Amino acid sequence: MAIEKGQAVVERKVGNQGVGSKLTSVRIHKHQFLSKRICFMFEQVVPVNKERHAGKKVRMSNDFGFASKFHIAYITLHEFARAASIYPVMFLEDQANDQFRPVVLMGLDAGENLFIDAQGQWSASYIPAIIRRYPFALTKAPEADRYIVCVDEGSDLLSDTEGAPMFDEQGNPTQVIENVKRYLGELQQMDQMTHEFSKFLVQNNLLTPLNMRVNAADQVRNITGCYVINEERLNNFSDQKFQEVRQKGYLPAIYAHLISLSQIERLAALKKPAVPSQDLSAAQAPSSEQLQ
Repeated sequence: MAIEKGQAVVERKVGNQGVGSKLTSVRIHKHQFLSKRICFMFEQVVPVNKERHAGKKVRMSNDFGFASKFHIAYITLHEFARAASIYPVMFLEDQANDQFRPVVLMGLDAGENLFIDAQGQWSASYIPAIIRRYPFALTKAPEADRYIVCVDEGSDLLSDTEGAPMFDEQGNPTQVIENVKRYLGELQQMDQMTHEFSKFLVQNNLLTPLNMRVNAADQVRNITGCYVINEERLNNFSDQKFQEVRQKGYLPAIYAHLISLSQIERLAALKKPAVPSQDLSAAQAPSSEQLQ
């Protein structure tokens, strides 16, 4: 893919970086959220079928504790406008699939989502669709252009006693499954449009590495590993090329992305200094979790 790999960076400094501030480096890695098939919030994904899930029910819940360790989330092109009012929107390189994918940054440290409180409640007005779809997902079938609806059997939202049934007494999918199929189908279409958008940015050399310095929780963090649209290159487009961008409907997403970068200030404000513990026993220490 034709993408700039040189030393050029876009540097943005946020907050007062006073004398004595500690400098740390935060690199946004693609493998922390992107995968070949599904995101790592899923633990035990299996295809939905009436034999296996005849007695299963899906609970409706506002508890997003399962996403409390996600500091980035993939979004589609259609989410840019709403997401940009809350989160910084950036691009990560997915080398496995030879493409770039847009994500929102929800935390400054890996394993920390600043928008979920101790009760699992999401504090922002917009939640990325990839998280709202949980515990369901689409996986590509061996046959071309066919996808299979899957569910995470390890999710607490799946129950034998509580919630709406997935299948009726005759073994037919209920409205729950029909709604899931429609929702996931729409997301898949949006995903394809997002892929075309990212492909256009790469083909026109609009993506450039971002080096962002953030002063948060008494530390200066240097965030790297992600890409942003180079506004100067966009402004240097010919009238014909700019007209192409407009006709493809990409301008709202591009400007939403550029405006969203100031949302890093929101993350810096939400980030709290770590409280030192005088006596951290083995029972109190956080356990390592398998993410994929």
